[in-house]
Amino acid sequence: MFPVSQLSTQHDPCRPPRRADSTVLVVEDDPEIAHLISLDLANEGHAAEIARDGAAALERVRHKDYALMLLDLMLPGVDGLGVCREVRAMDRYLPIIILSARSSETHRVIGLELGADDYLAKPFSFPELNARVRSVLRRMDAAAQRAASMLGTIQAGELTIDPLAREVRLDGAAVNMTAREFDLLLFFARHPDRVFSRMELLDHVWGHAHDGYEHTVNSHINRLRAKVEREPARPRHIQTVWGVGYRFNRSAGA
Repeated sequence: MFPVSQLSTQHDPCRPPRRADSTVLVVEDDPEIAHLISLDLANEGHAAEIARDGAAALERVRHKDYALMLLDLMLPGVDGLGVCREVRAMDRYLPIIILSARSSETHRVIGLELGADDYLAKPFSFPELNARVRSVLRRMDAAAQRAASMLGTIQAGELTIDPLAREVRLDGAAVNMTAREFDLLLFFARHPDRVFSRMELLDHVWGHAHDGYEHTVNSHINRLRAKVEREPARPRHIQTVWGVGYRFNRSAGA
């Protein structure tokens, strides 16, 4: 299934040394596939740990921080979608790349809607997998750097947004939201009153690796409104501009 000839155990002197926090959790029930992926990750400078089923993966994630999860969907017990859902409900953000033989658009959409950062259909080549891994880790590093550089909190009426702590408060009460929801709200808040189309939001918030499913934006907007609007049916902050997209009214409620 996988091009084993593309694996190499030789050290590349041009490759940067592995970071201490770059351990990747490989969630795959096929021992051979898991072993090959682990070898490839090691060749790319990453440590790898293997979980054979969904329950084992969740147990590991609860007790250790990982840089990335490579997640198969067809797992015994808790399947990959269940794992993705549980991980996204946790406080800390763990990037996820789904690796699955289920290559239909429906499964891709479901995986991305549940919060996966990328979706790679089997069979795949290791160069492509490596490129996806590097892309996701780069985006995580860039997001962390942007958050660190934006120390000032943003006040928008009854909303308080703390970019560094990645916290949101509504009337002083903490608001629980996913990392993607926070990124979307922060992007809006840093560009008040500007109208963005759904595709522009995908490009800016999801990144250039997105699959262009504009209804993903709609789903996140609805969930975000339910959390940060006093009256989600009559939103004052995240407003729809019919026929164009959405804008953020920072002065609402001030």
